[in-house]
Amino acid sequence: MADNFEQQLIESASRAQADLEMEKYGEKMVINMGPSHPATHGVLRLVLELDGEVMTNVYPEIGYLHRGDEKIAENMTYAQYIPYTDRLDYLAPLANNVAYAYAVEKLLGIDVTPRCKYIRVICAELARISSHLLGIGCYGMDVGALTIFLYTFTEREKIHDLAECISGARFTTAYTRIGGLAQDATPKFVEMCRKFLPEVLQCIGETEKLLTRNKIFLNRTRGIGVLTKEDALSYGVTGPNLRGSGIEWDLRKVHPYGGYENFQFDIPIGSVGDCFDRYAVRMEEMRQSVRIIEQALNNLPDGPINVDDPRIVLPPKRDVMTKMEGLINQFIHVTTGVNAPPGEVYFSAENPKGELGFYIVSKGGGTPHRMRIHSPSFLNLQAVPAMSIGHMISDMTAILASIDFVMGECDR
Repeated sequence: MADNFEQQLIESASRAQADLEMEKYGEKMVINMGPSHPATHGVLRLVLELDGEVMTNVYPEIGYLHRGDEKIAENMTYAQYIPYTDRLDYLAPLANNVAYAYAVEKLLGIDVTPRCKYIRVICAELARISSHLLGIGCYGMDVGALTIFLYTFTEREKIHDLAECISGARFTTAYTRIGGLAQDATPKFVEMCRKFLPEVLQCIGETEKLLTRNKIFLNRTRGIGVLTKEDALSYGVTGPNLRGSGIEWDLRKVHPYGGYENFQFDIPIGSVGDCFDRYAVRMEEMRQSVRIIEQALNNLPDGPINVDDPRIVLPPKRDVMTKMEGLINQFIHVTTGVNAPPGEVYFSAENPKGELGFYIVSKGGGTPHRMRIHSPSFLNLQAVPAMSIGHMISDMTAILASIDFVMGECDR
């Protein structure tokens, strides 16, 4: 009896303490943000735990856009999978094509031509500028600066014109080929590029004038969503979000690929790791991309764009129609694909969102046995709770926009 009475006293005291805490802090509320919400930039669901208007916990929930891209790769040839890479980070399809092609070429043990490398660099940097223009335009709109969205989208439309000129498609380009490119860069494309670069630099300068010292923008971003160096590394964050936290890591510098060792450019980094730093890093990255493209255009090598190997590259159409060897090679390419050796490879590229990697397991033949995609948006979204807890719910729109994720590669 004494033990039961003592237990009742303890439970009563606990209930009294809980009542006092509730009176002091109020009852917490759990609400959904997304998956249909303009500030989530896609089908992302956030479960927010609120104490008043302050977020005490955040649970990102993904999977609403899952399409099984990795499994699809196991049921088609390496070349047939190229259009699917467009749909990963669908805001930078040219860069996705390039990263995937280098991964397969690493498995095949081949090196593409110098001209091909330089054109791929131009494509990847145009994709970076395009992605950042959209990211910053939506970022400004999310915190109340609608004009920025109109400025940046005007320039992004010009990049779509360039993509159409070089690949024939504006959005989902499927331009890269295993061992080379679908077609060469024409003088018209080079001329359009040279005309575009000073125009986009002017847009970047105007955007900075409208945002960088704007008091409303500063109040919405300074000290908001701070991600420390330790947390950024712990969560596996990559790309501008990692560099915004003050870590100088860029695969184009630390593990050069595709000819990037031939280009001069700087790696911008932040000092605080807040929403403003992530914005500032992307603004400077666009300038550095312009710098890289200028060097590539000025030093664009002559020569072929595809490797000289009929086992890897499709023969010219005239050979298919007039020569037996060309017809046979065409038939093998279309039906079985390139004959890759058994093995495992991993290749990663510095995409606009961060490190995009492809891990390929081959048992021989023209189809991968297994493929896994290291997508930066998936890892960057892990850090949302670390950035958000302790901030008000209205800060969530600025935090999400500063991460600049794409659900297409997150759910893959």
